[in-house]
Amino acid sequence: MGSTAGIIIIGDEILSGRTKDINVNWIANELNNIGINLKEARIIQDEKKVIINTVLEFSKKFTYVFTSGGIGPTHDDMTTESISEAFGFELEKNEIAMDLLRKHYEKSKIDFNESRQKMAIIPKGASLIDNPVSVAPGFNIKNVYVFAGVPKIMQSMFHSISSELKGGVITKSKTITCNIGEGKIAYDLGQIEKQFLNMKIGSYPYFNPQSFGTSIVIRSVKEEDIDLALEKLIKIIEKFGGEFEIKK
Repeated sequence: MGSTAGIIIIGDEILSGRTKDINVNWIANELNNIGINLKEARIIQDEKKVIINTVLEFSKKFTYVFTSGGIGPTHDDMTTESISEAFGFELEKNEIAMDLLRKHYEKSKIDFNESRQKMAIIPKGASLIDNPVSVAPGFNIKNVYVFAGVPKIMQSMFHSISSELKGGVITKSKTITCNIGEGKIAYDLGQIEKQFLNMKIGSYPYFNPQSFGTSIVIRSVKEEDIDLALEKLIKIIEKFGGEFEIKK
């Protein structure tokens, strides 16, 4: 069995709909590229008990856990405190983080006040995760990687640690979009999937004012199997008189 992962998105603003999450999709694609199997993603509220319980659960279940959100300077950002408590670590003002932030705010001519210093408080013994965008670091404790919630910052943090992650066999995929309704081809998709070992075929109907149809994603570790499945699928689409487009 290869490496597995879970994602925890932390933030009341996501649950309320005020902010749209795009981090799960981005991380999922990055993990797929390095052969790590994302098993679960969960959005939770900014509540200490919920964060603690979820982090401990995910840490036991998966090879890697990635959290996003709740490490800023405001009073309701409690991810760091919660994760530290979950694993029984003391919090400390990290000297390296303090120095990075102090220099950053001096250059910006912004007061490095107590609220901003909060971003340098890290579980004792945790490894810092570089933040090339806004300096305030994330951290890694056990198998948990703690990122900021802002997408560009989160992405830069992920790239800072991606070389440390150990993947497995990379799953490849191809997408074919056709103007045939999902209901017409659902049975045939199931039959094709059964013909190949460890293949997954997902179908996703779409509707817009001009047209409707189905996008079909074929996933396998063997590209030759994907191509064979595509040939079979194209014949089915043509049987129904449909048009298609293949995307990698």
